[in-house]
Amino acid sequence: MSDTGIVNPGYDAGEQKNVKENVDVVVDIPDETDIRLEESKTLGDPTKGKNGPLCDIRVEISDELGKQEPVNIDKSSILSTNGSVQGTNPISTKGTIVNRISRSEKPQPNTKDEDTKCLEWIEVKFRDIAGDNGKIGREDFKKVLGVRKPFFADRFFELFDQDGSGSIEIEELLDGVRMLTKGTTTQKLQFLFDVYDVDGSGSIDRDELQAVLKASMEESSLSLTDENLEDLTDVLFDAADDDNSGTINFDELRAELEKHPGVVKNITIFKHDENTAQWLKPPSTFKKGKIRFRYLTPDYLKNNVRKVAYFIFYWIVNIILLTVGIWQNRESKGWVMVARGCGLCLNFNCMWILVLMLRNSLTFVRMTRLYAVLPLDQHILFHKMTAIVVAGFAIVHTMAHIVNTNIVANSVDNLNMAEILFTAKAGIGYVGGSAYITGWLLDIILIVMVICSMPFVRRTEHFQVFYWTHMLYVPFWILALLHGPNFWKWFVLPGTLFIIEKVSRSKFIKMARFGDTYVEEVNLLPSGVTHLIITRPTNFRYKPGDYIFIQIPEIAQYEWHPFTISSAPEMKGHLWLHVRSAGNWTSKLYEYFDRLEVREGNRPTVKSSRHFQKFERAFSRKQTTNNLGKVSSVKNIKPKEKNKLVKVKCYVDGPYGTGTREVFDTEHAVLIGSGIGVTPMVSILQSLWYRFSATKQCCPKCENVWYPEDDSGTMKLQKLDFIWINRDQKSFEWFLTLLNQIEFEQSRHHGVLENCIQMHIYMTAAQKKTDIKGIGLQIALDLMYENSHRDLITGLKTKTEPGRPDWNKVFKGIKAENKGKVKVFFCGAPALGKVIKEASAKYNFSFSKENF
Repeated sequence: MSDTGIVNPGYDAGEQKNVKENVDVVVDIPDETDIRLEESKTLGDPTKGKNGPLCDIRVEISDELGKQEPVNIDKSSILSTNGSVQGTNPISTKGTIVNRISRSEKPQPNTKDEDTKCLEWIEVKFRDIAGDNGKIGREDFKKVLGVRKPFFADRFFELFDQDGSGSIEIEELLDGVRMLTKGTTTQKLQFLFDVYDVDGSGSIDRDELQAVLKASMEESSLSLTDENLEDLTDVLFDAADDDNSGTINFDELRAELEKHPGVVKNITIFKHDENTAQWLKPPSTFKKGKIRFRYLTPDYLKNNVRKVAYFIFYWIVNIILLTVGIWQNRESKGWVMVARGCGLCLNFNCMWILVLMLRNSLTFVRMTRLYAVLPLDQHILFHKMTAIVVAGFAIVHTMAHIVNTNIVANSVDNLNMAEILFTAKAGIGYVGGSAYITGWLLDIILIVMVICSMPFVRRTEHFQVFYWTHMLYVPFWILALLHGPNFWKWFVLPGTLFIIEKVSRSKFIKMARFGDTYVEEVNLLPSGVTHLIITRPTNFRYKPGDYIFIQIPEIAQYEWHPFTISSAPEMKGHLWLHVRSAGNWTSKLYEYFDRLEVREGNRPTVKSSRHFQKFERAFSRKQTTNNLGKVSSVKNIKPKEKNKLVKVKCYVDGPYGTGTREVFDTEHAVLIGSGIGVTPMVSILQSLWYRFSATKQCCPKCENVWYPEDDSGTMKLQKLDFIWINRDQKSFEWFLTLLNQIEFEQSRHHGVLENCIQMHIYMTAAQKKTDIKGIGLQIALDLMYENSHRDLITGLKTKTEPGRPDWNKVFKGIKAENKGKVKVFFCGAPALGKVIKEASAKYNFSFSKENF
């Protein structure tokens, strides 16, 4: 079968141009044999015109064996009176006729299903906005497509508005969508060319190309200078204009696109995969029949041995305790047995939920061999799961006692059910017969704590509600000790450790140990990020990727919040924190320092070894220099940042360890940071280069610098891939200077350290090369990068890739390097973490996610 659906562009008599075009037409016939009609014509008058005969026709019959036999057919049976192919639906756009030709090839079932869904979705969206008159205007059209900027929305509107009426009818819209959905490469290229050819002259001049690139920059949320835009226009125009005519015709555009592998093939802007253009994609392509139970797959079990082992062990313990509790009360009534069994499980779980949050103890365990056995990275997940189990057992325990109380009340004359449940008259309980009263109070506290710990409270501006209601754990455990006669036996050891930790973490002990700590400098960075530079006590020791809790009384007197330390342990005198405004406290932090009236200045001098001074100057406000001339400079994208010298009292609690402590014991580490989740990865990058700098050798005579070929310290680390994913361009400014410095230092070494660190930068807001709104810009950026070997967006040697990473492609390349056992370390959005974890499991990579 032949793939058809070729666009057949022509022109009205008043605007005809000599354009060569090959058109394949397939006509369905009943016996499933296709008549293939090849038409090579010079477009002019639709019937015959001044340019000569309309076409030469040759028809071939293709049978199932692939044999071809020419046959003769009558032109009049195929062509209508106006010269168009019969059965087509002409679409007129500013003098251009686009004949929509039906496909004879049987579509793949999945593709057909997706196309049908897309067309149905677009029709629904259209009718919702169009209303009763069945037409949609320009502004409403933008809403249908979801295009943010006016340029592309206007161009698409003009091309879809077939009759030039200033509004689009449903058939016009669907005709255009069908062409973009089912058309061939030539159709899509013609549509792209028409988008770029703003004035409809049949060629693209420099001004039109520059207008398109500017619109593409806006769609991709890029902020480049006018000079950068001129450079991008020049490099793309010069590359495409082969004949130096000063314009780009269709063939030249197609030839330029074909130089970039995969672009022409994937330019179908409605392809049903991860490259699908969002402006024509249905809101959901989820298929209910393809739910995967990944928790039961062999790959998941293999890559989560410790986690699965914990779940098995945990539930075995609970089942055993439930069974023992029932067995010990086998002489009692049935509901008493259930209540006692659940009560024994509650003793264990109310103790275990505390153990999982002993942060100092868990950090100590990380430094022992037990860390290789215990799933410490999931301790918060287990804490939440245990809380749900406590709530579940508490419900069953309470209901069993209520049923049992009803039975007892019916057999006792002097007490009714209410007196038993809500007073101490029954004398049940080892402390003044208060078992029922303490039980009700425990239930109330538990309900309040569970509700106020939900994400809709904890992760919103109501964090203080979560914080203060969580303090109810103190009366909860006191009441639990009064309620259960045997609970103290379970609680005594973890309770003692908890009290010791609380005392050691108190402000009084912290001040006695570390002295006064202050926020000494603040940098207000783009996207609402506050960079805090805090006094570091001389005896404050931590590992790369560790986190601390910080309290700033000027913001909130009693609240403690956890943040990753973004500076390296080797940096003396100061700690760095990067805090993104994502909640009530973090927003107040940014606003407080933004309003704070202090003198502006440079960073205070930090006393340190000469080897490390470059890293400590990484966030100075000096302009980053390079040899790119007009091509790239960080100053082109840096807004005016606010750098303030301050002295604000703060309290620090920590440090506490995370899974990133394993990095230097991993042969091939993959660090993935999403947005501000890059902070632990930055700490690791700095620490790695501090270690390398410590091994640097310098000849005292010629000042030649080299690194020992066989000395990388005591690390097992052989290779590190750093992947940073941001939505917008401004977010990269947080650590650009530091990354530039790392690239520079690495380029100076020629040996085992030369390719130790490999960076991968992704900007998700940028339109991909396969998207009509981003194809020209991305090709221009590629050409600029080939000329300068510097990325125009960031100024780094590492090129910024548009869109989201293709994790299969990324991990496949990492696995092919064969640098040893691979472990992926991730910090960022939980949804992305799940995707990366699944991809890691596919390639048998270990996975660690940072949690607070």
